[in-house]
Amino acid sequence: MTCLCEQIAGEDIELSQVCLGNLWIFQDLNPSDIAALNQKALRKKMAKGSILFRQGDTADEMFLIKGGRMKLSKILEDGSELTLDIRKAGDFVGENMFSDEGKYPVSAICLQDTLTCGFTRSQFEQLITDNPKVSLQIIRNLSNRISWLTSRVGNLAITNIEDRLYGVLCSVAQEHGTKSSQGIAIQFPLTHEDLSFLTGAHRVSITRAMKTLKNAGKIIHDGRKLILPTFKVA
Repeated sequence: MTCLCEQIAGEDIELSQVCLGNLWIFQDLNPSDIAALNQKALRKKMAKGSILFRQGDTADEMFLIKGGRMKLSKILEDGSELTLDIRKAGDFVGENMFSDEGKYPVSAICLQDTLTCGFTRSQFEQLITDNPKVSLQIIRNLSNRISWLTSRVGNLAITNIEDRLYGVLCSVAQEHGTKSSQGIAIQFPLTHEDLSFLTGAHRVSITRAMKTLKNAGKIIHDGRKLILPTFKVA
């Protein structure tokens, strides 16, 4: 039987093999609970550029990115936009549903045509009531997220802008890159604005650093793709 996600996505979106029941958060659920969750899941198909949720919206739903990619961004007090992360197919967005603050602190914007498969706060609270072990999985995931954020802070501490930028590109390639004949390719566009926010550097500095990395052979531009010829995915 064809998965409902496949029916909705059609041939336009390449889907991840990861489903809600495969995720760490539902690791200890029995098959009947997983089947019920998949049946009740809310699926959304969105075009590139669409906004899944906006900063300040009520955080009452969490989403598995079944296909496509999204960026998480935050609008600062001066009106500038800060790109915090890029999520790929198989990742979750909307984790703030778990907090008591009640609002999404960031916006989730589709970088490609995207399909999400999600659930509401009330659905999740019922799962917690029925299976307390899910709470332990959330704690483990939060621990991993803290480690990742610590690594990001370490990258921002590097004073050399070229090394800092290359470190960010390697992190993106590690999470989102695909193998090509020239190296590891980042298939979706990263603007200089995106990179300036990810590195904490001015856009002009990013332009100069990109040129330096190109001349050094560390990156290659091939159309809309950015390739890291010497980077090896761990």
